[in-house]
Amino acid sequence: MIFPIQSIRRRAVALACLGCTAPVLATDNVLEEIVVTADYRERNLAELPLSISVIDAETINGSAIQHFEELIAIVPNMNWSGDGHRARYLQIRGVGELAQYQGAPNPSVGFIVDDIDFSGIGTIATLYDIDRIEVLRGPQGTRYGANALAGLVYMQSAEPNEQFVGQVRLSAGQDDAISAGAAMGGPLGENAGYRLSAHQYTSNGFRNNPYLDRADTNGRDELSLRGKLTWQAGDDWAFRLAAMMSDVDDGYDAFALDNSLTVLSDNPGTDAQKSVGSSFRVDWSGARSFDLTSITSFADSDIDFSFDADWGNEDAWSPVTYDYVSLNDRQRQTLSQEFRFASTEDGRIFSDSTDWLVGFYANRLSEDLTTMNLGDYFDPGYDYGDSLDDRLASEFEALTTAVFGQLDIDVGEAGTFSVGLRLERRETDYNDSNGLSLSPSDNMIGGEVSYSHTLSDSATVFGSISKGYKAGGFNLGFVPQGRREFGQESLWNYELGIKTVLADDRLMVNASAFYSTRHDQQVETSLQLNPNDPASFVFFTDNAAKGETIGFEADIRWLPTDSLEFYANVGLLRARFDEFLTPLADLTGRDQAHAPRYTLGTGGIYRHSSGFFARLDLSAKDAFYFDVSHDQKSDAYSLANARLGYESDRWTVQIYGRNLFDTEYAVRGFYFGNEPPDFPNTLYIRHGDPRQIGVTVDMRF
Repeated sequence: MIFPIQSIRRRAVALACLGCTAPVLATDNVLEEIVVTADYRERNLAELPLSISVIDAETINGSAIQHFEELIAIVPNMNWSGDGHRARYLQIRGVGELAQYQGAPNPSVGFIVDDIDFSGIGTIATLYDIDRIEVLRGPQGTRYGANALAGLVYMQSAEPNEQFVGQVRLSAGQDDAISAGAAMGGPLGENAGYRLSAHQYTSNGFRNNPYLDRADTNGRDELSLRGKLTWQAGDDWAFRLAAMMSDVDDGYDAFALDNSLTVLSDNPGTDAQKSVGSSFRVDWSGARSFDLTSITSFADSDIDFSFDADWGNEDAWSPVTYDYVSLNDRQRQTLSQEFRFASTEDGRIFSDSTDWLVGFYANRLSEDLTTMNLGDYFDPGYDYGDSLDDRLASEFEALTTAVFGQLDIDVGEAGTFSVGLRLERRETDYNDSNGLSLSPSDNMIGGEVSYSHTLSDSATVFGSISKGYKAGGFNLGFVPQGRREFGQESLWNYELGIKTVLADDRLMVNASAFYSTRHDQQVETSLQLNPNDPASFVFFTDNAAKGETIGFEADIRWLPTDSLEFYANVGLLRARFDEFLTPLADLTGRDQAHAPRYTLGTGGIYRHSSGFFARLDLSAKDAFYFDVSHDQKSDAYSLANARLGYESDRWTVQIYGRNLFDTEYAVRGFYFGNEPPDFPNTLYIRHGDPRQIGVTVDMRF
């Protein structure tokens, strides 16, 4: 909820960002308002009755090293599931997937990079040359439809500059981390510009595998290339072409039998995603009463996900033979087109009191998935053996079309009433090598009504009621009787908020409270069919649940002096099941998975006029349930990160430390039997990254 008030002084605007790296020195200059690019009209934050966190480039460079998952701790009520090497599965206010092994893609949290849709496959969310990240919390039923039931993450890379600029970044740290990147951009003639960047990052992945005598079986090898062209063709036409290539070739060897960072696998896995994508935006303002925006995007992703299912080796299991692997190869393509017509000042209706917007959206998604689960088991003590050779090839296509509209109506001189509506249809077609053929379709409707009121030059309040939705789907393989298909879900959200600037523009407090209900809630659960087979889990989604969420979010910024800033981002959450009966237990009244009751990001930044600066960031997260298939929980934890450096006009050098106190904390947990011959149910935890110290040098020209 980062909502700066319009026309405030520069130091107050600086506070509107999530813990900006360098607090702006006192000045009476006025900056342009911070604009939310994920909104239809790219409006000022203060005008939007939404809960939004905007993370700017300075915060990205000062708080993270490589990937978006390192910034999640500073976003109120946001979490992620470590089911995979990188943060592919996100949860906002307790809503979001924990994994996807089979079935059709059906994410609850949208993920968009430069108008290219990567929802559900955010592995490629590397941060070099990313200019801003906007996190919209709550259902985005009008703006983004079914893929944004919980909210949206919108990343935007740097734009071309009016003058030529360039940057080189070199970094090295513990875990054999090495990275190098370069970016440059500038004008192409009088009315066009370009931006190019490239970055490569490698590290060992914080695991040691003594059986294979390797320290890189969980390693990171991440390459990103970005390009952007802009062209202002006369007064009426503006064009922007963005393209990217990301090659994330990470290992996946994250779980240990003793819940340590020493793994024993003999077939370490892979969590790799190679994506190419582009978007083309056209803005036309040649009409008197409306502007036209067209956005075309395309993405092609090759995703390999595999793991050693038994997490051990021949020596670890002797005299039992116990060797299982799981391999998944996913090919996904998306092609989308959106047209928007938005009123101009001359096009306002209802006695010049109302702005209007109408649009059309279409998206074609295709995905081919091949999975193989292979293994052998033999226990000489019981003279019992078994083998597994389970293969599945599937093809999935979905065509989504939507029409949407919004009215923003002036109410007196200080109020704005907004109403938005989106009608969406999804048609799907699925076939697999087991002979299953399904073609479900959904008609969905969502939207919101809101009212915002300016109390004074420094305070605005808002209230909103919004409805989000998510398409239904189907389950594969063996599932309980009558649970092959599941229906669509809806979420109603009620929210009140305030945004204010106090203490001579040196203190900003933005806060909101929300209550939401989920109807026909989709929840994925699992069953292990064979205790001797770690790959025999059946995952299925059910509509049996009704959920209820209540929470509070606040962002506080304080600039006690011109060189010192403090911030605090607080999230309180109670997300529970009103009704949910699983095949194993009655979870009615229990908290939902990956929904900690509090999140906290706080810290301070000091910058001296000589160029020296220091930054300290602290984060804390309450315990949370790992899943709905069991009642095991994580431990509450807190982390500390710090930076110390020197900056001049041409270069910056800084020493960074992440997880300074080497805290052990969990990002994913499984509870099942995986140790022969008795296979007792055990909690297995994937830990987050331990302490890492490094140095980064930036050179600008």
